Amino acid sequence: MQIAMLNSMAEDVKDDFAVYSLPIFNGNSLLGWEGNAYWFRVEEKAIVAGRLTEKIPHNEFLCTVREYADFELRFDAKLVGEGQNAGVQFRSQRIAGSTEVSGYQADIGNAWNRPVWGALYDESRRNKMLAEPGADLGKKLVKPEQWNSMRVICKGPRVQIFVNGERTVDYTEMDDAIPRHGKIGLQIHSGKPTEAWYRNIRIRPL
Repeated sequence: MQIAMLNSMAEDVKDDFAVYSLPIFNGNSLLGWEGNAYWFRVEEKAIVAGRLTEKIPHNEFLCTVREYADFELRFDAKLVGEGQNAGVQFRSQRIAGSTEVSGYQADIGNAWNRPVWGALYDESRRNKMLAEPGADLGKKLVKPEQWNSMRVICKGPRVQIFVNGERTVDYTEMDDAIPRHGKIGLQIHSGKPTEAWYRNIRIRPL
């Protein structure tokens, strides 16, 4: 009986997101996004960042035109190639005269010789990890070169990140000067030839 009730509650949560969320990528074009079209394209109903045929000279970001504050964001991601480093920005802003953005990033891939899937990085602002799962958890959760489901929840100062259904970060921002709104951006990191694939990108305002 208890198992049935828990399963029913899980289905209600799932259906709730399906009902109240909206796609921010239509699967066919980059409508509603802005960035360097050389490094971002649409293939197989996914946004593909980077290339397998050449190095990426510097970080590139494809950002939403619209800004978001409190939300639940879900998407699938996978990495192919040598570089193995990407991420999804949120509550972020473009930096004038640069390809960089400033703000939170839900990390994807490897950095500093360790897996950082599901970590929270502060891109071009404090330039450091704010929270991250243990390396063993990162290895256990992620399916290499396959699709991995990710979820980001922002509500007030609290940020949570999930990878394949398991929470990897539960962070509370203590600095009131840090903005609680901004763009969502898809990153491909500078370095070796790599492709970061993103699909099923949906958001529910909270």
